[in-house]
Amino acid sequence: MQVDVIVLGAGMVGVSIATHLQKRGKQVVLLDRRNPGEETSYGNGGLVQREAVFPHPFPREFGELWRIAKNRSIDVHYHLDALAGLAPSLFGYWRNSAPERYAAITRQWVTLIATCTAEHRALAEEAGSTALLRPVGFLRAFNDTATRDKEFAKAERARAYGVNSATLTAAQLQEMEPHLRNGFCGALHWTDPYPVNDPHGLTMSYARLFERLGGQFVIGDAMTLERRSAGWRATAADGTPVEAEEAVIALGIWSGAVTRKFGYRAPLFGKRGYHLHFKPQGNAGLTRPVASNGFLLAPMRLGIRLTTGVDFARPNAPPTPVQLRRAEPIARRIFPLGEPVEPQPWMGVRPATPDMLPILGRAPGEGHLWFAFGHAHQGFTLGPTTGRLIAEMMMGDAPFVDPTPFRADRF
Repeated sequence: MQVDVIVLGAGMVGVSIATHLQKRGKQVVLLDRRNPGEETSYGNGGLVQREAVFPHPFPREFGELWRIAKNRSIDVHYHLDALAGLAPSLFGYWRNSAPERYAAITRQWVTLIATCTAEHRALAEEAGSTALLRPVGFLRAFNDTATRDKEFAKAERARAYGVNSATLTAAQLQEMEPHLRNGFCGALHWTDPYPVNDPHGLTMSYARLFERLGGQFVIGDAMTLERRSAGWRATAADGTPVEAEEAVIALGIWSGAVTRKFGYRAPLFGKRGYHLHFKPQGNAGLTRPVASNGFLLAPMRLGIRLTTGVDFARPNAPPTPVQLRRAEPIARRIFPLGEPVEPQPWMGVRPATPDMLPILGRAPGEGHLWFAFGHAHQGFTLGPTTGRLIAEMMMGDAPFVDPTPFRADRF
């Protein structure tokens, strides 16, 4: 099979890249070991997060560090046997979260985030899936006034980056989401994000668009990628060789294993996350996702999705959904959850970098190999943005976002 480009990885990022290249006249094969959207893109909070203009920093206040060090929280959990392996990455993460560095990183990061809703809507319109992008935003509900006021101030700073929000009293929150139980002292309504009640369905709609445009999806192992005299070759699961002049590695946390074959040690580390769906009791429901107490409750087609924060573990360690067990009793106190829908929680791994920025662009020393990974919490949000940016660079067009801060050789 001879094509122009092989895109390795069929999550939201890889699917979007393949679609944008196919739109521009390239003949593309999209290759993954599983069907599109079945890995990390499947298990997010279902939000296109236009409000996420501030990357998730490493905490630097002593009180916050001590809270996390006790390892009892819902938002962060760690395994002691993983810390030695994670130490270099976490130290870089901590250094880059220093105020001056973090401010500079934020200015670079926001150039991507500012485009996310427009780029999703553009692809969804072509794919016929705009109904999945619900323009109702999401809520962050607060138990105490100190946290509330801190987040209200953060929302005001976000306005400088074009982000809209509204502050809510406890009564206004109750009116907006009547099935939330009382006890909150107020909420913040981020009005720009798009909740998506079927994240896998949205990814699949873009994959179907890619195929309608003439692209081909094949099951295969990305580790078979190898240099050839005329470019690159990968092998499909049925043994068919796929050859192309150019290749794109968009494999999320698994990208590093492939890039090492070609001399690039991607500085990725994993942030594991979990979710579990619950049936709501009676006629209870949520109009939009609600974040509180270190977790998110999101209305999905399968039920109410309860998602957790970050779990740091060794690569390939078995799932340890401790945070879900901690979150569920609190979630039941604030919303009438019924029985779980699945027998076991889902787990995925977010691919993070020490400077909180993705790795996008040409591979160092390789004229026809491209990288697109390291989006951490925002791969689902930034898939279409990344797809357009990578396609423009590969086509030699002027990129609509300056790619310089995201180049692979910055490490």
